[in-house]
Amino acid sequence: MSVLVCAGVLVLGGALANPQQRPIVAPPTGLALESIQIPTKNGYSIAGWFIQGQNGKPGVLLLHSVRSNRLEMIGRAEFLNKAGYSVLLIDMQAHGETPGEHITFGYRESFDAHTALNYLKSRIPGQKVGVIGVSLGGAAALLGETPIDADAVVLEAVYSSIENAIKNRLAIRLGEFGRIVSPLLEWQIEPRLGVAPDSLSPIAAIINLKSPVLIIAGENDQHTLSDESKGLFRAASEPKELWLIEGAHHQNFHRYAPTAYEHRILAFFGKHLGGGGA
Repeated sequence: MSVLVCAGVLVLGGALANPQQRPIVAPPTGLALESIQIPTKNGYSIAGWFIQGQNGKPGVLLLHSVRSNRLEMIGRAEFLNKAGYSVLLIDMQAHGETPGEHITFGYRESFDAHTALNYLKSRIPGQKVGVIGVSLGGAAALLGETPIDADAVVLEAVYSSIENAIKNRLAIRLGEFGRIVSPLLEWQIEPRLGVAPDSLSPIAAIINLKSPVLIIAGENDQHTLSDESKGLFRAASEPKELWLIEGAHHQNFHRYAPTAYEHRILAFFGKHLGGGGA
C-alpha cells in the first residue's frame, strides 16, 4: 500500500504542475471588457481584459488562483469598476489563454504580475495602483526578485511556504501519512519546474514588500492554515491589516461574504489609493 501511495504522490506532482490553458469567453456583464495581449520579455503575451474607470481614479490588478483564470475575478472587477477604479484582469502563465509549460506556484507567475502592473500603470499614468492576489495570485505578487511595486496589496489565502502547502494538501487527501510522504512531492519541484523550493516562500518574501497590505484568510481553511496567514501578517511591515473570515474555507471569499468583502476592500483601497473608496 505504501508503495502505491508513494507512486501516486509522484504522479500527483506532475498533475499539479500541468498547464490549465483554455479559451476564455467573456461572461454576460455590464463591464466594457477590452481584450488585450501584453507582451513579455520572455517572448509570449499575457492575455487579459482591461476595464477603464473614471478619469483621475486609481486602478487595480486582479490575479487569480491556481488552475483558474481571469473569469474567477469578474465579480471583484464589477464592484471595483462601479466604485470608479480601472481594472486589469489577466491569465497568468500556463493558465487560461496565456502560454506556459508548467504552473510554478507563483515563481514564474510573478513575472506576469510585474509586467501586468506596469501595463496598468501605463494605461492610467500618474494614478495609484493596487493589487488583489488570490492564492497563487497572491504568491505571484510576493515572489520573484522583488515583491510587486504597488501602492496597496491584498493577499487572499496565500500559502506561507511550499513545504507547508504540500503538507496541508496531502494531509487533506491522506491524513497524517500525507505529511510523512510530502517530501516526495517537494523533491520533484526543482527537477520538474527548474525552481528551487527555497524560492517558493511567501513568508520570506513579504518582509521586502513595501506596500500597505491586507491579508485575508478563512478561519477553517485546511489548504492554507490560519496560523500561516497570521505568520504572514506578523512578517509584513506596517501599515498592515489581517481579516480572518469566520466559517470560510479555501474558497472565493468575495462569493462567500460579498457585502463584508466589498466593504473591507473598498475601505482599504480608499485609504491607501484614494479616489474610489466606499
